[in-house]
Amino acid sequence: MTRLKYSLVAFALAAFTATPAAAATTLADILAAQPEAVQDRYQYRNPEETLAFFGVEPGATVVEVLPGGGWYTKILLPYLGADGKVIGADYGLDTWSSVYSNEEFLAARENWVTDWTEDAGGWAGEHGAAVDAFVLGSLPESMRGTADAFLFIRAMHNLNRPAPDGAHLKVAIQDAWDALKPGGIVGIVQHHARDEMPDAWADGSNGYLKRGYVVALMEAAGFELADESDINANEDDQPTENDHVWRLPPSFSGVADDDAETRAARRSIGESNRMTLKFVKP
Repeated sequence: MTRLKYSLVAFALAAFTATPAAAATTLADILAAQPEAVQDRYQYRNPEETLAFFGVEPGATVVEVLPGGGWYTKILLPYLGADGKVIGADYGLDTWSSVYSNEEFLAARENWVTDWTEDAGGWAGEHGAAVDAFVLGSLPESMRGTADAFLFIRAMHNLNRPAPDGAHLKVAIQDAWDALKPGGIVGIVQHHARDEMPDAWADGSNGYLKRGYVVALMEAAGFELADESDINANEDDQPTENDHVWRLPPSFSGVADDDAETRAARRSIGESNRMTLKFVKP
């Protein structure tokens, strides 16, 4: 299968009008306008090439799983434009409760759909995409068959780890199938475990999943693997069985603030090695 790398120039994608009197604004312009802290992560997240690879275009309806504080959302909203829509999809409480025990955090998730929709509406601005949201496992009937793309960007591992046999992840994949139009795309960027690593280590609890496992789940749900890319690969990330993905930047988990040597060593690795897979709903 062809592995693709895209230049930033070649995929400055179709424009939308930012204001009635403004010149057309490209995805490259939107990315250049993001805060410095966001731009610092482009070298690892490659948002322009990634969105181009998945075929996300202005006017599309895009579901973003685990949008969090809006790192990708704030790029998608102006890029998709007033004719587009971003639908946030959060983990269900059963998934969150298996990952975090903080009662205050879990209580806040109960109002997530309303809270996130309100926040994202503020990020959209006058000419940004419409916003909506749902919780995985509770896809509203009105959203079925409406999406052009369904994005799992570093969002699958926590869905796979809490329940036996990846039950929560399978529910999320079914939601993707139900939400997408025929011909719709599932875009996956996921911390990538090497094939030789033990399956028990690569179950998501350390952040990593194996390519073959992800492909098998997607194909079992009816999706077809359309392409894959090394856009977000990082061969310098070579975790052992004693490592997890959060040891790397930006988390530096387990590293003391004054341990400059360890931080420098992990910063030199960069963020995780990631597979980038594109599936299509026939």
